[in-house]
Amino acid sequence: MSPASTGASTLVGAVSSASVSSASVSSASVSSTPPSADSRLAPGGPGYRRMSFALFLAGVATFALLYSTQALLPLISGDFGVAASQASWTVAAATGGLALFVLPMSALSERYGRRTVMTASLGVAVGVGMLVPFAPSLGTLVLLRAVQGAALAGLPASATAYLAEEVRPKALVTAIGLFVAGNSVGGMSGRVITGWVAQEWGWRVAVGVIGALAVACAIAFRLLLPAPRHFKAGSLAPHVLISTVREHLANPLLCRLYAIGALFMTVFGGVYTVIGYRLTEAPFSLPQGIVGSIFLVYLVGTVSASTAGRLVGRLGRRGALYLAGGTTATGLLLSLADSLALVLLGLVLITAGFFAGHAVASSAVSKTATTGRAQASALYQSAYYIGSSIGSTVGALAFHSGGWAGTVGVGVLAVLGVVTITVFGTRAARRETLVPAH
Repeated sequence: MSPASTGASTLVGAVSSASVSSASVSSASVSSTPPSADSRLAPGGPGYRRMSFALFLAGVATFALLYSTQALLPLISGDFGVAASQASWTVAAATGGLALFVLPMSALSERYGRRTVMTASLGVAVGVGMLVPFAPSLGTLVLLRAVQGAALAGLPASATAYLAEEVRPKALVTAIGLFVAGNSVGGMSGRVITGWVAQEWGWRVAVGVIGALAVACAIAFRLLLPAPRHFKAGSLAPHVLISTVREHLANPLLCRLYAIGALFMTVFGGVYTVIGYRLTEAPFSLPQGIVGSIFLVYLVGTVSASTAGRLVGRLGRRGALYLAGGTTATGLLLSLADSLALVLLGLVLITAGFFAGHAVASSAVSKTATTGRAQASALYQSAYYIGSSIGSTVGALAFHSGGWAGTVGVGVLAVLGVVTITVFGTRAARRETLVPAH
């Protein structure tokens, strides 16, 4: 199936002739330009830093908005008089909305362009974000958060597709790692800021401040992101989308990567949805501002995500996933202690393992899919955020019935799933190498 028939974008190898005036360039100089010259962005080249910073800011805004209520769940529970499992729907609704709409939004990006869809998505999301502080009831708050998540769906798949088209293959893992690093900074800053602001002025003012931060990020993103040079519009015809999705779901490697992303996010969503309740209760009894500051450990995720490319270079993809899973599991077990220092160390390891695993899996999806990259990334993001919704909901229910040990149990099972899938993939790869070529 050709790229055109799947709505995929083909990579253009030569520099656009529009950038050079034909009147001022001789035919000899034109012919001296190698036709196969790669005009895609590379580290150190023009536009790469602007592109990296723009998508970094998009990642900041996405995670800051998406998880803006997560650190505030104890306050939301108190304000509306609901249990943790009910308040957790303010997180699950946002991630669920994103999971449901990421595939349709990726199809729009194939037709109207990555930058256009990302800009519109951020615009709608920040607009809804300014309404969230005025929600009169938990039901209204959950509805607004679902709409906000659906709007943000245009960011993740479009961003990775943009990078796959505009960045040279050798720099792709690093570029996606920087975007994921922006996610970690957004998640961290959103939770830290809301924690301290909410301690003084309440959760409504806190989410309003995050909305204002996201507005600034959205404006800077649009001004900085270079115009795409290698995008070619595809079709919005339903049969084209269905055919592309079916092709991706028939790829065993892609399906394993989707499952790994979902399982990693199940751990992360459960841990960070519930940790605020654990730390505000005995034996820790920490104030809201301090609990919000706990999310500074996201900086560890920034580092681990941005270095994922080197990790894969040394250990290979599966080796990196084993290391990420082992690190996450170790952090989960350490967090069972009643020592605040050990709990913090556990959170550091969970965060490092999660962001490394996510960066490795998401970049592998972009490399594996040769056509319909936006749909391949969208399926990954859909699985990823379904995992977040499951983690936040099941993790809260497990905490309600079994305390922190229940939440950790859910996380350990998810990590075991990651390891099992990776082992299966390793064996499948070995079997393929043993099959003689015909």
